[in-house]
Amino acid sequence: MTMVTGPNPRRRTLLTGAFALGAATVLPVGLADRARADADAPVIADCAVWGARPPGGPLTILPTPPVKIIVHHTATPNVTDHSREQAFRLARSMQNWAMEGRSWTDTGQHFSISRGAYVVEGRHGSLAELRRGTRTVESAHCTGQNAVAIGIENEGTYTSVDPRDAQYAALVDLCAHICRRYGLRAYQIYGHRDFNATDCLGDRLYALLPRLRRDVAARIGGDPAAPLWPVLRAGGTGERSGAGSAGATGDQVQALQHLLVGRGAALTADGSFGPATEKAVRDFQGLVHATADGLAGNQTWHQLVAPVRRDASGEAVRAVQVLLGARGVPATVDGVFDAGTQTAVTAFQAAAGLPADGVVDARTFGRLLG
Repeated sequence: MTMVTGPNPRRRTLLTGAFALGAATVLPVGLADRARADADAPVIADCAVWGARPPGGPLTILPTPPVKIIVHHTATPNVTDHSREQAFRLARSMQNWAMEGRSWTDTGQHFSISRGAYVVEGRHGSLAELRRGTRTVESAHCTGQNAVAIGIENEGTYTSVDPRDAQYAALVDLCAHICRRYGLRAYQIYGHRDFNATDCLGDRLYALLPRLRRDVAARIGGDPAAPLWPVLRAGGTGERSGAGSAGATGDQVQALQHLLVGRGAALTADGSFGPATEKAVRDFQGLVHATADGLAGNQTWHQLVAPVRRDASGEAVRAVQVLLGARGVPATVDGVFDAGTQTAVTAFQAAAGLPADGVVDARTFGRLLG
């Protein structure tokens, strides 16, 4: 049997540029939050320390911060060498694979955590922008999310075993630090398979995500509960389905259709999940490397939904306005996120026990769909 000694190409995918989520700002991070983030900052070896090659070309620095963290595993052996040098060898191997095997400009992820719990910078500039706390280095770790998500690789394969305790603790430390620097909440931590058709991050590490969110929330505060989504399918009718169940209602389907139209689908948002909507779902799933089953579920919603807020306009705003009206909160469906829509959003959030910040992020969207 031949051992895989480098990153596994099958579990990585390149950014699909035309359908990548647009970057969106988050709430401003207070000085006290940043001061605490600096005080609790983990030790992160930058690219110069581990001996990175220069990037193969210019890297894109986006002017907005990320809106989520995505956790991965490297799908490499669960080595027993827990040394700092092994962490550096892994970083060099991953960069060589990305640049030589995939012809990427640089390694795909922002940060990596070794089996020995050493944290290293991945793509050049990631650490500097994390310290700045306002911008993002565009990456190549998760199709459809590379402009809006920080990617963290964990050395090893976690399909049948858990990460080492020290490695998991380092992941908690790093996620809490990133959340503080960028003003993210614990529920904005996801796994790679939440977006793409992949085995990454392994069944065991994926099963640890609820605990990871709770452990991060214990550091930074807030509710760690992740968004929940309905599963909509062709021909679904009847009563409103609970989050995670099958079926569809008119306003849920209409919101889905508006979001698909916003991504280029030629659809009429009529609230009926017919063949045209199913095809649009499959087409979108193929473009973002989600499971192409025609069902609007976890991966599809995660890929479609991006935060919307005051002064936004377009189909995503129409989707929000449709759902607000269906929840008994008056909102004109005109695609303009004006003061009236913001008032309606904050009223819904307050009634639902969510932070009433007027921003429709994934969790607010999930509750509107619920």
